Formats: sequence, C-alpha cells, structure tokens
Amino acid sequence: MFDHVTIRVSDRAASERFYHTVLVPLAIDKTYRTGIFTEYGDFSVAAADDANPLTRRLHVGFAGHSRDQVDNFWRAGTEAGYPNEGAPGPRPEYGDEYYGAFLLDPDGNSIEAVHHDRVRPGVAVDHLWIRVADVPAAKAFYETVAPHAGLRLADDRRDRVRFAGDGGSFSLLAGTPTEHLHLAFPTDDDAVIQRFHQAATEAGYPSNGPPAERPRYHPGYYAAYVLDPDGNNVEIVNHHRA
Repeated sequence: MFDHVTIRVSDRAASERFYHTVLVPLAIDKTYRTGIFTEYGDFSVAAADDANPLTRRLHVGFAGHSRDQVDNFWRAGTEAGYPNEGAPGPRPEYGDEYYGAFLLDPDGNSIEAVHHDRVRPGVAVDHLWIRVADVPAAKAFYETVAPHAGLRLADDRRDRVRFAGDGGSFSLLAGTPTEHLHLAFPTDDDAVIQRFHQAATEAGYPSNGPPAERPRYHPGYYAAYVLDPDGNNVEIVNHHRA
C-alpha cells in the first residue's frame, strides 16, 4: 500500500537505535542508509532541519507475523528503556484476531507491532493513524487522492475515517494534528501521477512539487507532491525499476 513513509526526527542516531531495537524482532531490517535517510523497508527516518521540521503525533503500526514477534518487539523496547504504551495482548476493539503492543519512540510518536489475519508478507508498515484538525476536510482531500493512490474508503465515522489499500490501511482521527509527515504511494504509470497532481491542485490543494523526474533520488524516479489540509506531504511515485 505504502511506497514509503518518512518521518523527521530530532536525533537521528537515537531514532536509529530505537528502530533497530524494536524492528529486528519483527524481522524488519535496515535496507538502506544515506547521509540523509535510514530506511527499513517502506519506513524511513531522517533528521529534522529548518526546511523539514520534526514529525509529531503520528501512530505507526508495524506488521508482526506472529504473536511471538509482537511480544518480542515490546520486550526488546521496554528492556532497552523505551516507554511502554500498552503491553502485548488482544485488542478486540480493532478486530477479533487483532493482537498488538505499543511503545513510544524518542520523539513521542506511537509505535505499534500488530499481528492479525490480514498481515501480508514483505510489508513493514501495516497501518498509519494521523490526527487531523478537521475530519471532513481531511476526508475530502484523501477521497480526491484515493483513486490515484490505490485507496478505498473502508470506514466512515464522525471522528474517524479509514482508507484501505493493498496490504494496509490509513486512518484519520480527530485531534491535535499530526505534523510534518511524508507519505508516498506507488504506481507504475506516470499518467497516474499526472492525474493525481492535476486533480488535487484543481481541487485547491497546494502543490509541493509538480510531476517530474527526481534523479537525485535515483535515475527514473518520477513523482509529484501535494500538501494535505494539515500540511503533510503526500506523494505518488513511479520508480521505473525493472
């Protein structure tokens, strides 16, 4: 579902220690590191700076492929001194087979490991929850994006809206907004990227970069960017990889 999710962190080394500690028990390894980003599959961290401020108030659920993996995630994190936000156990309010555990990362973001009957192999990020200032406004934005990002509206409540995709989900919840998140959705068709950018900007949402190749990431990287109503950066990207 997600091509990549990137958060900006106050201390890159401290965040790398945290994510290494808690993701290795989930069999999620560091896949790439540059002078800017550290990548764990479809999740990455980068240092905050004046142009890219700290990501705050985000919830990320990482895929666990067994309950034992969820237990080990939580044990590794709490034994290393990271704050406990919820011990491993069933969470029937989220689903009959839902088993989760929760920690806080060094910047206070909520980090979960979850096992349920829909977890797919090869996926690091199972779901995101972001807080939004205005649920109907955020829903309208993501409904504009959804046809191009491979999303469908799966749950629509007054204070929570959930979009689902291939192997994951993305929820909007009322509250103090999540800030400075970057999320990207994949496509293998440049025309989808062009339609995404056109639809969003014609609906009045700010462009954060028109459709174009971005070779600074790698040759063939073609993407466009728009900002959601809370200022988060939303991308659709075609990597043009064989």
